[in-house]
Amino acid sequence: MRRISLVCVFAVTLFLLGCTPTYYKAMQTLGKEKRDILVQRVKDSKKDQEQTKEQLKTTMETFQELTGFKGGDLEKSYKKLNGEYERAEGQANKLRDRINSIDKVSDDLFSEWQKEIDQMGNATLKNRSAAMLRDAKDREGAYMKAMRKTETQMTPVLRAFHDQVLFLKHNLNARAVGSLKGTAASINTDVSSVMKSIDNSMQEADKLIASLAASDDK
Repeated sequence: MRRISLVCVFAVTLFLLGCTPTYYKAMQTLGKEKRDILVQRVKDSKKDQEQTKEQLKTTMETFQELTGFKGGDLEKSYKKLNGEYERAEGQANKLRDRINSIDKVSDDLFSEWQKEIDQMGNATLKNRSAAMLRDAKDREGAYMKAMRKTETQMTPVLRAFHDQVLFLKHNLNARAVGSLKGTAASINTDVSSVMKSIDNSMQEADKLIASLAASDDK
């Protein structure tokens, strides 16, 4: 039990340290270099994206159900929608944090990589390492572009959901629910766009992981 507690404390400490030099040194004691950290975070981002996608879908479905409200406990329906919105917002914030953490560790990795290349004396090996660095940077750039696009598209979707939730809170009556029908279609279109962006960024994640893995074989 004591061993498990120490492991848990160590894990929490690493999480709080984020991407500090102390964090990197601690991870090195576990055999994890910056590249390993980056690959793991990109893999974790795929899970976050899938969860975000599913939560947005569930929130949209709940919203659509409410627009077809034909009697019953409207207060209960409102609370259900609000709960789904809050979960969607929480998942989106988690994904944003993941994107920022990946961006930070990527910068640190590439900076270290370049410094090590500068220390190499063998021109052939130096050029090969530089080519691998450029390829990894290109992959990471495409991945971050896709992720930032998803992040940008999530903002108006969540804002639209939030507006509707607040409107319902202030107008819990059948007329208010009926007025939501006009906005359901446009929000659904935005949600679909976000889902496509998530799918695209997940594909870029696979390419980045493959690129970093390939650099190990060269």
